[in-house]
Amino acid sequence: MSDTTLAVSEASRLLEALNPSREELRRWYALMHLGRVLDDKAPNYLKQGLGWSYHAPCAGHDGIQVALGTTFRPKFDYLFPYYRDLTTCLSAGVTAEQILLNGMSKATDVASGGRHMSNHFANHDLYIWNVSSCVANHAQHAAGLGRAVRSYGLKSIVFCSMGESSTSEGYYYEAVNGCSLNKLPVVFVIQDNGYGISVPKHQQTANRYSSDNFASFPNLRVVHCDGKDVLDSVRAMREAVTFVQSGAGCAIVHAECVRIGSHSNSDRHELYRSPEELEAARALDPIPRFRRLLIEGGALTEEEVRAIEEESFRTYEAAADRARSAPDPDPGSIFDFVVPEPWVPEGDGLADVPLTPATSAAGAANPEMTLIHAVNGAMKELFRENEDTFIWGQDVASKDKGGIFNVTKGMEKEFGSHRVFNGPIAEDYILGMADGFSRICDGIRVIVEGAEFADYFWPAAEQMVEMSHEYWRTNGRFAPNVTVRLASGGYIGGGLYHSQNIEGWLTTLPGIRVVVPAFADDAAGLLRTSVRSRGITLYLEPKFLYNSPLAKTHVPDGFAVPFGKARTRRVGRDLTVVAYGTPVHWALEAARTLAAEGKELEVIDLRSLQPLDFDAIARSVKKTARALVVHEDKVQGGFGGEVAARIAAELFEYLDAPVERVGSTFTPVGFHRTLEKAILPSTDRVLAAARKLLAY
Repeated sequence: MSDTTLAVSEASRLLEALNPSREELRRWYALMHLGRVLDDKAPNYLKQGLGWSYHAPCAGHDGIQVALGTTFRPKFDYLFPYYRDLTTCLSAGVTAEQILLNGMSKATDVASGGRHMSNHFANHDLYIWNVSSCVANHAQHAAGLGRAVRSYGLKSIVFCSMGESSTSEGYYYEAVNGCSLNKLPVVFVIQDNGYGISVPKHQQTANRYSSDNFASFPNLRVVHCDGKDVLDSVRAMREAVTFVQSGAGCAIVHAECVRIGSHSNSDRHELYRSPEELEAARALDPIPRFRRLLIEGGALTEEEVRAIEEESFRTYEAAADRARSAPDPDPGSIFDFVVPEPWVPEGDGLADVPLTPATSAAGAANPEMTLIHAVNGAMKELFRENEDTFIWGQDVASKDKGGIFNVTKGMEKEFGSHRVFNGPIAEDYILGMADGFSRICDGIRVIVEGAEFADYFWPAAEQMVEMSHEYWRTNGRFAPNVTVRLASGGYIGGGLYHSQNIEGWLTTLPGIRVVVPAFADDAAGLLRTSVRSRGITLYLEPKFLYNSPLAKTHVPDGFAVPFGKARTRRVGRDLTVVAYGTPVHWALEAARTLAAEGKELEVIDLRSLQPLDFDAIARSVKKTARALVVHEDKVQGGFGGEVAARIAAELFEYLDAPVERVGSTFTPVGFHRTLEKAILPSTDRVLAAARKLLAY
């Protein structure tokens, strides 16, 4: 029996099993053909200088893309497409005009308004999400959104699409592991065209099909199909959806496709594929194959098929005329949607530390509390006021233990494992899941312990970068409402991976806020503002201060601190010391010592690094004419360098001495206490630098 006879026989069997209506068959072919028209036209826009400078053709993926797009239910299910999913998005409800507006990066592009690469299609109104160019990281968002769907008892399904080489990424494994562990309603669709750019898949994994690497996972169904065949693809999608809807777990649909063109318009596949292979790929084109089946099987006549094809060209021409005349993005809009407007508390959060116990509305005195108790208490209050607040991380919900430092102690007991739960030891997944979870509705507030120590946050770096530009990249359509708590800094004898400060890196990312409390009241106040605000806040907790008497204060009821408001901890006239975190206390100790010598230091506690209250710094420096910046991180590359540079650039005429900095040495932090002491800043170092400036 010939291959052609076998193919016809299999097609007949599938037609009988699926029993599609004539209208369904007509729709599938119309979507497949219109998708190909748009895909084929894309390179012409680059040649004409009209756009589409990035185009990853979908030819050869047509079957699975139509099946995926038509299985997805707009405004009910959720879809994370990838950069090759033109026909998927078209089939899911993105119009031809919207495809073209994206390709030409127009201001009216519904995916990003021209802010993101072309060929990254989305329509948030349909629940088709804008994903980035970071390969496969949206798998974690799909898992997080799947967790939210299950948490809220919804019947939606989350679809996540990508190429087979994406499964090599560690965060894809983390996403599948999380979905399998928690039986999340997620269908991963792997479009296998045999290549990761120029790398053949046999150099990616030992299995012929990368999805088989996950076949042993419990609560997971792996379904294989011919992604070139829309009928077999529909069969596979329905099987996966049925499994997921049963509540048994998640699914992977592995679709074997063929890449007819190059990886993208910047790739020349003839440099690594033989003429014979390219000819064989063209021979497997799904569209002529489906066309023949429709006509020879009697579903549609030749005339009807031609009418569909002519309609595709008319649809394209009309859409192209409208899209070409659409406006380009306005350069003046680049500062729009960088960070969402925060919640703004009443009052300025600048009251001096009370010298007598604060009095609550009930009249009972508020005792002094440690920083750790302030954070714990504030979180519990936030959970009580908004039932859509959640927290997870490593070790945060283990009976009577609440994280490595017990900051979340008692939370699981009070609020239940539905809202307070442990994540796998996978920092990238912890943060990526928060990104996805927060998409379920804008009222959601997620707190995560991004890592047990800030030093372990590096595996989550790509998700941090991803989340930092999502509000901007989506043109204001989505902002992850996530507060990332990190135990930061040293002075605990922790050594490597337990004593690091990472704000020097975090503050290079536009789109996030970074705050660092030094006292218990500010710890509660900054956390309250962070969680109530839209967008992302990195909340760095100096772990040395958790139980230190230095940070103990009275915490007024409902105390909240606005972002970007520094606090003057000590008024002086001779020298401004700008600090944050633990070194605020070294600055205050130094100020007390120098006061006995007749020199008055003004100590500014920044509290908020991003946004930065430079006005407070300027007012002080204009008065004292001298500035010393103190932080715990390394001087080289530390955030203090940015503060010092701005003082030098913007306040030069007021300075009577160079700007000095105090921080850690440019070394790792040693474990032995004598090494740690030699590396981290101290009161003595602040004193030495202050005396040098005062004598200048």
